[in-house]
Amino acid sequence: MIQGGFPRCAQCEQGVLVPLSDFGGQGAAVHFKAWVCTDPKCLFNLKIRNGDVYLNEPIYDGREDRR
Repeated sequence: MIQGGFPRCAQCEQGVLVPLSDFGGQGAAVHFKAWVCTDPKCLFNLKIRNGDVYLNEPIYDGREDRR
């Protein structure tokens, strides 16, 4: 179940879930705001926004222009 301290992804069972952090509206660090699978074919993600939990929202590559 746990590999290297992080949980194995239950959706694909190939990758592990790694935490992502962000900054809040006042600039304070928000640790573990999101968890994403390391397997690029899986794309499982879990995000916490304003106390609500979101599963499998679209993931965009930051290098691509979405306009």
